[in-house]
Amino acid sequence: MYRFLLTPRWLGILSLALVAATVMVLLGNWQLERYHGRTAINERIDAGLRMAPVPLRAALPAPTGGPGTVGPPPAPERTFTRVTVTGRYDTDTVVLVRGRTVESRVGFEVVTPLVLADGTAVLVDRGWIPPAPGGAVAQPQVPPAPAGEVTVEGRVHASESGDARVAWRAGRLESRRVSVPQLAGELPYPLHGAYLLLDEQTPAADPAFRAVPVGHTNNWQNLGYVVQWWIFAAMTLFGYGWIARREARRLAGVVDERPRDRAAGPGSRAAT
Repeated sequence: MYRFLLTPRWLGILSLALVAATVMVLLGNWQLERYHGRTAINERIDAGLRMAPVPLRAALPAPTGGPGTVGPPPAPERTFTRVTVTGRYDTDTVVLVRGRTVESRVGFEVVTPLVLADGTAVLVDRGWIPPAPGGAVAQPQVPPAPAGEVTVEGRVHASESGDARVAWRAGRLESRRVSVPQLAGELPYPLHGAYLLLDEQTPAADPAFRAVPVGHTNNWQNLGYVVQWWIFAAMTLFGYGWIARREARRLAGVVDERPRDRAAGPGSRAAT
């Protein structure tokens, strides 16, 4: 009854179904890995909010090169670690990161290098401020960084990727991303391989700044994709089986809407 499945046509259909189902299972596995990865990021974000600060060196290796170089990035498990560090702000350098949204408003994040006693520096995201009147890209009035020694508490944030081109405008550096390697080429000291999101500062930060929130990743979306791809894989195999069964019934002369009794032939009991 099912010998037709061994014909080249049906073997080809089976091959396509198996390949499609395998690809869908692999896509589901990939989304499952992304779900676990994003879940780990969310857990690190939550842990960073609860933990006591540790020295910067405990989470972020120091750079060892000369001016314009960048130190090693933090280990993945060290991102969003709360750290404390003391230094002096480079008050002559202002980095404006444009197109950043806080509470549905587009503005700028202000990043200032904090120069440490050993001559290296770490970028500190001091917070968000709205643009000046005139549009979302109008440079704001930036409160000056405090002079003298400053102690910063903040969370380690990995360098950002994407469109990270840096340009000077009105005496300030501007970019769309906090890309440590791109900014390092414009600064006269070696930079640590990540930046800090400011939580607290001594002396206190200017109240004009708003703290930059750390959004959790949407890991549940990835879990939804896992279920979706695996269901598609199961439906592909089920569909192949359903079509094969239907073809087998057709070849056997079985029709869904057939009469209950066939017409009697001349030699049947009904004909006598």
